Amino acid sequence: MSDEPPPQPERLDGAPHPRDTLRLIGQEAAQTAFVDAFNTGRLHHAWMLTGPRGVGKATLAWQIARFLLATPEPDDGGMFATQPATTLPIPLDHPIALRVASGGEGRIRNVTRTVNPTTKKLRQEIVADDIRALNGFFQMSAPDGGYRVVIIDDADQMNVTAANALLKMLEEPPARALLILISHQPSGLLPTIRSRCRTLPLRTLDAAEVAEAMAQADVQAANTDALAALSGGSVGGAMRLSLLGGAALYADLVALMGSLPRIDRAAALKLAEMAAARGGEAKRDLMFTLIDLLFSRLARTGVTGTPPQPQAAPNEAEILQRLSPNPHQARIWADLAGEIGARARHGIAVNLDPAALVLDTFTKMAKAAPR
Repeated sequence: MSDEPPPQPERLDGAPHPRDTLRLIGQEAAQTAFVDAFNTGRLHHAWMLTGPRGVGKATLAWQIARFLLATPEPDDGGMFATQPATTLPIPLDHPIALRVASGGEGRIRNVTRTVNPTTKKLRQEIVADDIRALNGFFQMSAPDGGYRVVIIDDADQMNVTAANALLKMLEEPPARALLILISHQPSGLLPTIRSRCRTLPLRTLDAAEVAEAMAQADVQAANTDALAALSGGSVGGAMRLSLLGGAALYADLVALMGSLPRIDRAAALKLAEMAAARGGEAKRDLMFTLIDLLFSRLARTGVTGTPPQPQAAPNEAEILQRLSPNPHQARIWADLAGEIGARARHGIAVNLDPAALVLDTFTKMAKAAPR
């Protein structure tokens, strides 16, 4: 057998696993909503945690799982009745918290993409067998008669047969079981799945909250305002940007845009070489993500007449206003975003030369810039 740890597709490299992130920042409303449902006996058998990627949905799911296994249910036993719970997090030294941290809590099952036994590679979707395997888990009684908890991270990755297998479980929910679905795009799930879950929305975070969450994860960054702006208030997005040098890369892209309509060829070649470097796939993908974000900020500036705040790069506001001074130019940038996005996806799929793909993108940007 291999000594390599199993893959963790829901974990961001360089950041702690959501299971190990014990303090959730900025989602007090969602935490309170679950505790209130628990205290009033209105605990639905399935919960769907929604919101943008990276705002704490998986962290909240693990918080709920620990809470549910550790907290006695309220009763009406008079003066000796169990007191209602007041908070979702449980003490770090609680036996449940310690077992979860060690991976030894058998009443929690985490469903993610698995390795295909034939190809030995991580699947791109959650398959039906991953869901059907839960039948055996539900048939086992919890030793204390308590709950068993399933976290599906993330439900958007289920294929059609997996979704239908899950739907059957939601239609005939097992006793003393709680299913938690994490979904970044719930509109893509079957309406019948959505209708059988109670939705718990999570919000995006402000710059101070993003900085606090990154510090908790021991991800050091000096430009958290820029990271918060570029990630749209997503802690996971800000961490990924920080770990890949995304803020500096965005600043380079904005500086290149500042040279338009006469493009700085030396700067363009440097960025193209970065995308084409060996092992640079992550940088290449991040570059096109940031280019799309830059187009979005250009279009918003032209439509509203005001550049987005806070600035995510030096001189960004001035450059955005010069390149997108009106709604007509905003429409040009928006159309170009769709064209370049489609070309980038096609080029990556057919293994076009990354440097040529990036340089072609910059040439189109120069042609679109106002004279």
